[in-house]
Amino acid sequence: MGTQRETKAAAAKNSKTTTKRKTTKKRTVVDSAARNAAVLTDGCNPELVVGASFDGIFEIPVIKKPKRIVIPKGLVPFSKMAKVESKKFAVCEYENDSDFKDILANSQQYVEILKQYQGFISPDCSIYRDMPLAAQITNIYRNRAIGYYFQKHGVYVIPCVRWGDERTYTTKFLPEKIAFLGVEKHSIVSVGTYGQLKDRVNRYYFEAGMDSMMETLEPEVVLVYSKMPDDIEEKYPNTRFVEYTDWTSVMREE
Repeated sequence: MGTQRETKAAAAKNSKTTTKRKTTKKRTVVDSAARNAAVLTDGCNPELVVGASFDGIFEIPVIKKPKRIVIPKGLVPFSKMAKVESKKFAVCEYENDSDFKDILANSQQYVEILKQYQGFISPDCSIYRDMPLAAQITNIYRNRAIGYYFQKHGVYVIPCVRWGDERTYTTKFLPEKIAFLGVEKHSIVSVGTYGQLKDRVNRYYFEAGMDSMMETLEPEVVLVYSKMPDDIEEKYPNTRFVEYTDWTSVMREE
């Protein structure tokens, strides 16, 4: 090991190097970092919910039930939307959050683009069971806020419903089922099963949340990104389930 003086000298040298690097960053990198940070630090883009109605004690923005239910011919992930014919697909975000970060940070830039597609599934912001409850609620809020924003500007919006642990889809811990706030009853919703049924534990939470959603929202139509197990679907004969092949499987088949 070196001496304390050598250690201080090395630290000072590294500090100078770091300082120099910071001052020579490209502007595009700085802008990108600032934009991404703003998504989390400015109240989740409050301009998105101007004029919105809010649901529950957490004031989740409401995505209104459409006047007419439209079932898309296909679903395409946001990051792949340029690869398909727009009139045949609705845009979804059943992919890594990093792949659709642009629509979270720059929603305004996509209004006219999304109008060219059959519809838009509100963002599937990640909700993991081991996330702090505050983070789960934040991502539910962002889902509805962005969905409301596009609906307000004339895009056909279908709410993506996602839940985490029991605190989000039961009233055992909170007075409301927060996973379903901001979604109107007897309408059309979308769920993603890709990766949700891979083992017994994940299947248990998916099915428990699904049962709670069906009881709470009583949807007329459920769009399913990937497969819905027959035994779950058969429990709800009054609801129409429409399945879409996930993009990974589509690419594998080509």
